[in-house]
Amino acid sequence: AGARAGRAVVMCAEGGAKKSKAEPAAAREMDFGDEGMSASRDDLPGSELEAEKNAKLKEIERLRAAEKFIEVDEGVFECRVCSYSYDPRKGDRTAGIRPGTPFDMVPDTFSCPSCKADKTEFVSVKKVIAGFAENQSYGFGTNTWTEAQKSGLIFGALALFFVLFLSGYLLD
Repeated sequence: AGARAGRAVVMCAEGGAKKSKAEPAAAREMDFGDEGMSASRDDLPGSELEAEKNAKLKEIERLRAAEKFIEVDEGVFECRVCSYSYDPRKGDRTAGIRPGTPFDMVPDTFSCPSCKADKTEFVSVKKVIAGFAENQSYGFGTNTWTEAQKSGLIFGALALFFVLFLSGYLLD
């Protein structure tokens, strides 16, 4: 939709029918002060615009390369075939593996109880900790916490505050 010779074309919500109505004279004569501005991005020659775009893309790639999030090994191993998880704290009763047995100590003859895949099909489950690796040592030690641990702290503190706030009504 555009304005031509003082007339504005308006799209109507019902069926897309067009209606025309006169544009007020004051709107045509408004000065927003943008005439004296320096050249806009559209006025730049193509080569300068491309050079600016390439510089920004290089900066984005540099920042992406700097993103090194910490991956923490959970100690749990997951079957790639069926997603069965072996947790060393629980062991595996079906295979006769006691709780507390690390995956390295599980016999090579171990197979997945769900799909019977070999031990070699298990991969270590890793948690990604939010934040850049170089920032993990700052703060009160909570930078190395996972998202779930941080959420537990925040919502636990809110619940504690709420209980303390409500306990104020019990005072005489």
